[in-house]
Amino acid sequence: METVMVRGRYKIVRVLEAGDDYAFAEAVDITERETPVRLLNIYEGAWLPIYARLFSEIKDCPAFCEAFLAEESLTAVFRPCGGVPIDRVFYRGADWSWRDRLAFAEQLLHQALLLADLPPAVGCAALLADNVRVDAREKRIALRFRIHPMEAMNARELALLASDHARKILAPRFRQGDAERAFCRRLERGDFPSIVPLYAGWHRAVEDITVEYEALDQKNAFKRWFAFLWKNIKRAFRRNRR
Repeated sequence: METVMVRGRYKIVRVLEAGDDYAFAEAVDITERETPVRLLNIYEGAWLPIYARLFSEIKDCPAFCEAFLAEESLTAVFRPCGGVPIDRVFYRGADWSWRDRLAFAEQLLHQALLLADLPPAVGCAALLADNVRVDAREKRIALRFRIHPMEAMNARELALLASDHARKILAPRFRQGDAERAFCRRLERGDFPSIVPLYAGWHRAVEDITVEYEALDQKNAFKRWFAFLWKNIKRAFRRNRR
């Protein structure tokens, strides 16, 4: 197979997506020894001037390496991250403790808060489900910057994407406390117009959520199970009344 080099520096090892005006590839930076793997977002046609302007606005993004024009294309280079897509880790029935769920939710929303400093088309693309990566062993969330072209993105769209992922982490389950469930209902309703009030609302809610779970942990196993049973009975009763 012919070796494809970009700018004489990035050797493409795998093409992950190839469309008419956008491509995404994994490459090796031949000038880097310790961490050479890079992700290349390549734009052509109508997307080129749009994303050239967007990437020129990026000021503080540790994963971003550079963006440059080469012939008739724009290439934006990012550092990769580990983990698997969030949907493969947080699904209905996934076995995580409440402490782990709160820690993961905090990481996710903090990552989303950092994205608020980027152009919405970049931040929203980075928060698509396939880009939100979870390392279950290290209990860490990171973002993969596969910046597929997206139109009409804004601060509210970023908050809605973050809310959707937070709801996956704080999924409805038998052993879910009332405070956590109340916050999830706010996420479901789309109460937060942007990521800043969402993150602030989370920090207010997590205090009550933690207090409730810590109080439940003080009960013996039977009383704790019965407390959750009673909560679920009341929830079912309220649903039926509606």
